[in-house]
Amino acid sequence: MITTPDLSTAAWRKSSYSNGDGGNCVEVADGCPGGVIPVRDSKTAPGGPALVFRAAGWAPFVTAVRNGAL
Repeated sequence: MITTPDLSTAAWRKSSYSNGDGGNCVEVADGCPGGVIPVRDSKTAPGGPALVFRAAGWAPFVTAVRNGAL
């Protein structure tokens, strides 16, 4: 089970896969303790909840997206 870190001071950045017209706004926060990567939808819930993934699972997902597998 992943314990959700305190994200109140997280440094969020918009995903390069988010488009520039205000849609598909996915943000990630790097450097969180515990080897986790929080992800949130900043368009519909900019201060809302985040999904938290283990870094070991996030890396293969990002690779698959970059390679067009997803």
